Amino acid sequence: MLAGLLATTLSVVVPVTANASTPNARSACPATGQVRCFAQLRTDVHSGRGVRAASALPDGYGPADLRAAYNLPATGGANQTVAIVDAGDDATAEADLAVYRQTYGLPACTTANGCFRKVNQDGKTTPLPSDMGWDVEIALDLDMVSAACPDCEILLVEGDDPSFASLATAENTAAGLGATEISNSYGGTESGEAMSYAAAYSHPGVAILASSGDYGYNVPNFPAVLSSVIAVGGTSLTRASNSRGWSETVWNSEGGAAASGCSAWVDKPSWQHDANCPGRMAADVAADADPDTGPAIYITADGYPGWGIVGGTSAASPYLAGVIALAGNPQQYPDASYFYAHPAGLNDVTSGNNVVSGGMDCGGDYQCTATTGYDGPTGLGTPNGLSAF
Repeated sequence: MLAGLLATTLSVVVPVTANASTPNARSACPATGQVRCFAQLRTDVHSGRGVRAASALPDGYGPADLRAAYNLPATGGANQTVAIVDAGDDATAEADLAVYRQTYGLPACTTANGCFRKVNQDGKTTPLPSDMGWDVEIALDLDMVSAACPDCEILLVEGDDPSFASLATAENTAAGLGATEISNSYGGTESGEAMSYAAAYSHPGVAILASSGDYGYNVPNFPAVLSSVIAVGGTSLTRASNSRGWSETVWNSEGGAAASGCSAWVDKPSWQHDANCPGRMAADVAADADPDTGPAIYITADGYPGWGIVGGTSAASPYLAGVIALAGNPQQYPDASYFYAHPAGLNDVTSGNNVVSGGMDCGGDYQCTATTGYDGPTGLGTPNGLSAF
């Protein structure tokens, strides 16, 4: 069985690039700590600082583009609080979020109006942790929640460092402060140590999501691999001359590839029925994650030039957290089982694979190759309205 093979032959996930050419995107977070964020920053695109007029919007998809692609309403989620858990402090988070939202005509979300809160892993406004180099990740998370659910409140919980322990503490704090959805755009290789923090990612009534990762078919990442977590994969989203107006394939580009994998640590949940993985299989659902087809974000911390384009499954997880908030039913997500009972409300992604140069290959199996119905890189698919949410 593949799970046995993974357990006996691999102990770490090795980041690899999707092809041998020079990539136009790089990981936005340093490779330090037990976990790493999954934001992929485009290195060939930036367009300066400040609010843009509607006639001159920045490069990259904006909220209206993503709403059109995923058939979503522009309003909803007014009684929802989406939490973002990240490592370290982004000192310009609130100011940058204000520019993003003003540019796209979204309602203000500030500390002053009660929409935005930023706390440390213990739930206090001070002292905030040191900068861990996750500023791009934090900006991406805040902007993607805003793009999906402009009426949602946003809670940013900043862990002291990128460790399993700190981020688990932050996760529990997010739930304790009233989050209805929590997005985690980071991960580390599944292991016995990682599993000792599993309880932090299970809170009845709270929908918990996590990015599957950016390095193709391999050992699954924690916390996405947990059965209590909705594992979010990634696609390449492009405009098309079809009835939908958009098309999607598995994300696999110079910047990386949507991760998938068969767990050697987590048992197969009763609601998951794929044939060739005896353990938990990631992912469950997906959204746009390709840096080449990524969203615009706004970030000025540490000298960033303002507008840029960022991808990675880090974009998909907070966006889908916002979609769940938009639907307003987080209590039906103690796990991903609701999606498996309502696949007709999703766009089935049927082309592409996440095999990367120097990485593992599943030999064309659904675990790394898109197919009709469930597959590892994109799960059951991407949003098509709110009927699956």
